[in-house]
Amino acid sequence: MQNAGIEALKNNWRYLAFDVHPDQLRQTIDGAKAMNFIGLNLTVPHKLLAVEIVDIIDPRAKKWGAVNTIVFETRKSGKWVPVGQVDATEIAEVRTRGFNTDADAIVQSILEDFRWNNLRGASVLLLGAGGAARSCALRLAEEKVGTMHLINRTREKAQQLGAEIKKENSKVSLFYDYPVTPVDLVINATSLGLKPEDSLPIELDWLKAKKPKRVYDMIYRPAETPFLKQARKLGCKTANGLGMLLYQGARALELWSGKKAPVKIMREALLREVYGV
Repeated sequence: MQNAGIEALKNNWRYLAFDVHPDQLRQTIDGAKAMNFIGLNLTVPHKLLAVEIVDIIDPRAKKWGAVNTIVFETRKSGKWVPVGQVDATEIAEVRTRGFNTDADAIVQSILEDFRWNNLRGASVLLLGAGGAARSCALRLAEEKVGTMHLINRTREKAQQLGAEIKKENSKVSLFYDYPVTPVDLVINATSLGLKPEDSLPIELDWLKAKKPKRVYDMIYRPAETPFLKQARKLGCKTANGLGMLLYQGARALELWSGKKAPVKIMREALLREVYGV
């Protein structure tokens, strides 16, 4: 996806994947900085760790408590600018700036996949209270959803998240049990569904009885998790996390390059790579 986008923008870059142990994240970022990397994307568990490592953190990334995109910056004419937007000969002192492109991406994906105009006043059931769920919940609060049901194995953790949500949107109604009426949207922000043997992230009896209008699973591989398959059979509209992956990546490329990302080309490359379409 990123290499297809880079090629379309005619940038002389290459996007590479590296396995990095969490204990070596700081050294890895320092090494990338020394080698004049343009930027980095981070995945679990590095997103949380990077918050304390980057030199500067974007206010929204600080708010979400996670960094998934790093932009290397250098000084030019007294201002800090992305390394990818200057000539290599102009690179001098370099620093790291951390961003979070996940939170906006999930909202964009949900609205697009379900052909939904906005989330204002919507009732949402969110499964999970980890890093992904936290970013999602806080971003949904910005969208002025009406009701959020936070379901997590540890109720206390869900309540802690609820306290943070209230700071963002004091008017949202928060609950920590399954609703007695159908909801507009269910989101799986847990890892349940990545493995074939995983249990469903939701109580099956509730799903069958309430049949929510829309069901979104952040997992995109497999394309249809057992959770989405069950929801589809019940007549729910379903979508997976491929759109979230696309839009967080597109935004990262824009931050590095200063150019508009070629989303259509990136989507086609992503579909070929992930699903062989």
